[in-house]
Amino acid sequence: MLMNTDEARLDALRKELKSRGLDGFVIPISDEHMSEYVGAYAQRLAWLTGFGGSAGTVVVLTDPALEPAAAIFVDGRYTLQVRDQVDGRLYDYESVPQTSIARWLEEHAPQGINLGYDAWLHGKGWVEAANKAITAKGGKLTPVASNPVDSIWDDQPAPSAAPALVHPDAFAGESSEAKRAAVSEWLAGKQLDAAVITALDSIAWLLNIRGTDVERTPVALSYVIAHADGTADLFIAEEKVTPQLRQHLGNAVRISARDQFVAGLESLSGKRVAVDPERAVSAIFEVLNRAGADVVEERDPVVLPKAIKNPVEQQGHRNAQTRDGGAVSRFLHWLSVEALKGEVTEMAAADRLLAFRQACGDLRDLSFDTISGAGPNGAVVHYRVSEETNRTLEPDSVYLVDSGGQYPDGTTDITRTVWVGPGEPPEEVKDRFTRVLKGHIALARAVFPKGTVGSQLDALARQFLWAAGLDYAHGTGHGVGSFLSVHEGPQRIAKSAGGQAGADQALIPGMIVSNEPGYYKAGEYGIRIENLVLVEPRKIEGAEGEFHGFETLTLVPIERRLVDTRLLTPAETDWWNAYHARVLDMIGPQLEGEARDWLEAQCAPL
Repeated sequence: MLMNTDEARLDALRKELKSRGLDGFVIPISDEHMSEYVGAYAQRLAWLTGFGGSAGTVVVLTDPALEPAAAIFVDGRYTLQVRDQVDGRLYDYESVPQTSIARWLEEHAPQGINLGYDAWLHGKGWVEAANKAITAKGGKLTPVASNPVDSIWDDQPAPSAAPALVHPDAFAGESSEAKRAAVSEWLAGKQLDAAVITALDSIAWLLNIRGTDVERTPVALSYVIAHADGTADLFIAEEKVTPQLRQHLGNAVRISARDQFVAGLESLSGKRVAVDPERAVSAIFEVLNRAGADVVEERDPVVLPKAIKNPVEQQGHRNAQTRDGGAVSRFLHWLSVEALKGEVTEMAAADRLLAFRQACGDLRDLSFDTISGAGPNGAVVHYRVSEETNRTLEPDSVYLVDSGGQYPDGTTDITRTVWVGPGEPPEEVKDRFTRVLKGHIALARAVFPKGTVGSQLDALARQFLWAAGLDYAHGTGHGVGSFLSVHEGPQRIAKSAGGQAGADQALIPGMIVSNEPGYYKAGEYGIRIENLVLVEPRKIEGAEGEFHGFETLTLVPIERRLVDTRLLTPAETDWWNAYHARVLDMIGPQLEGEARDWLEAQCAPL
C-alpha cells in the first residue's frame, strides 16, 4: 500500500508494531555506523515524519489514545525547523539536552511497556539508559530482528552499489600501510588483539578509500576489523570492489562480503577486542559478548590521527579553500547585483552558488545541503530550503548562506550573512552582526597554552552577545575532515563537555575547526559568520611552555555594510583589514572585470 501522508505512515507503523507485540518503537536518524549523515535507505525518520534535519529521534507508542502517543526529540539547532516540518498533532516536540528519551520514557511510557528498538541503529550508552528507564516502569526493551519501518516503507531505496574509490597518497599524505602500522602499534601497546572500526570516515581514512554511498560525505559502506599484526579485514558489498581497489589494498587487507561482518565478529572469540562505545552500535557489543570475546571499550584509534592533519592534508585544505573562496566570492558579487532586482529566490541562489563551485574545478559534491535562508528563514539554524518554504530575497533584508564543497584535497564550510540593499541596515541588525563579528575575531585571534580544550575557548566568541543579554543555541566550532565529513570529531568548541561530545578534547596543531558564532531572531533574521581555522604552534618570545593559535583558512570577504565600526576596537579593525588584504591577495587573481572591482571594494580597509 502506497502511503501519502505522515498520518497514514504513522498509523501503518502502529499496526505493524501491534502485530509484533510491541507497545512502542524508537526511530533515530542513524545507520549501522552511527553516521551523522546517512544514505537514502536509512532515512527512516525523515520518511515517517517529514523532518529533514541531521539529528533527531522519534518515540512512537503503539496506542494512539495515549497522551502523548509520540514525540520527536531534537536539539537547539532544529527548534524552529521541527515545528515547520513535523505535524504537531501527531508528535510532541521535545528539546535535548533539556530532556532525554530516557526521562521521557520514565514520565510517559505505560507500565509494563514492551519497547522495541533496532540494535544496529543505537549506541550502547543509549540502550543502557533506555533499559534502565523501561525497567523502572516494569517493562522491557526488546531488540527487533528487522526494523518495522522497513516493513511498511514500500519504496525504500536500496543501499548504494557504487564502487569504492582509491584516495591517492598524493592527497592523503600517508599510505594506508603506514596508518595500519600505527593502529597495530596502538593495539600492541594496550595488549589488544583487534579493533572493530565502524565509523565510515575512520574506515575511509585508514584504508585511503572514498565512496559515494552517503550524500555529501565521500565514504563507502563497509566495516573493518584491524588486527595487531597490521592486517585488516574489510567487509564490503562485492559489487563495490574493483580491481583498482584490490590492488590498492594489497594482500594485507582481506576483503569479505559486507553480510559476513557478524561472522567476522564471531571469529574474535577469546580475543581482546577494542570497540568504541561512541561510534559502534549496540548490536556489535551484543555479538562479541555472545561470541565470548573480551570487549574493551576504547576510543576508535583512527579518530585522533585523522583529526590531526599531516602537512600534505594541511596544504590540500589551503588549496581547496583558495579555489572555493574564488567560487563563493563570485557568487557574492553576482548576488550583490541580482538580489537588488527582487527576483532571486533561496533555491535559485543555492543553485547559482553550486554552479560557481562546479566551475572552479574538481568539485566532487557539496559537503552538506546548502543553508540558503532569506529573512526569517535565516533564523532557522539548520534551515533546508524546499519548494514549500522557498522565499525571495527581498530588498532591504538579511540573507544567510552556509555552504561547503567536497574536493579531493579538502572539505570546505563557510557561512556569510549579507545585507540585500539598497537601503541602510537597521541599527539593531548592525549591532547584532557586529557583536557576532567581534566574537569571531576574538576566537580567530586567540592564543592558548598546549592542552587547552574547546570549552575553554567558547566564551570568547559569545562574550559580546552575552553582554547584551543574547546568545545562540549551537556550538561555536566543529572539526572538519580532509575530503571526508564536514562535521568531524573529536575536537569541538562548545559551552561545556556536558552533553557536548568533544568539548573536552585538547586542541592540537593540525586540527581544523570552524569558527562560527551567530545570532538568530525568530521570525525575522539570522546572522552567522563562519570561517575554518587550523590549529598551529604559536611562537612567543619568552613563553613558558608551548602555545597555540589559529591560522584562518577560509578566504571570502565579510559583509562590511553590516559592521558598526564604532563598536570595533583598533585591534579588531586591524584584524579585519589584515584578513581582507589576504583575501584580496589570494582571491583577486581569480576574478576579472566587475567581480574584481567588487572584491577590491569589499576588501578595502575599514
